[in-house]
Amino acid sequence: MNHDCDQHMRLRLPRHPRSVGRAREALTGLMGLSGEFGETAALLLSELVTNALRHGSPPGREIVVTVRRADGLLRMEVEDAGDSLPRPRTPDPVDECGRGLALVVALADDWGVAPRQGPGKRVWVTLKTPDYGLLNVPRRLDGPRSPG
Repeated sequence: MNHDCDQHMRLRLPRHPRSVGRAREALTGLMGLSGEFGETAALLLSELVTNALRHGSPPGREIVVTVRRADGLLRMEVEDAGDSLPRPRTPDPVDECGRGLALVVALADDWGVAPRQGPGKRVWVTLKTPDYGLLNVPRRLDGPRSPG
């Protein structure tokens, strides 16, 4: 029996390296994720936020992280104001970066890029959720979610 409950979290974060850790902590703490599933979700969110900070969001702009768990899926979205679209690439073995989207492709059940209101884009990933039960229902960070 799947007791997956509808959970939602939305964060506005500054263009700062500490935002990666803040997004990860909010995901695991407020959304009640743990174990291997929580670690995988945290890694994927870290990669999306890192990409938005490094390649997406212009200086002085915020990024927006939205996480929703419902109907057996965890969907994580990161919005930034940048125009460049993420593309997986094959880095050289000596490259220190460039593997983030390869991790996303390997670990996510699905991922993609969508336009957002205003300049920029929304990069998203989905994971099928394990059966969690109703023991760990977190508090909402915002009011009722708006359509969209």
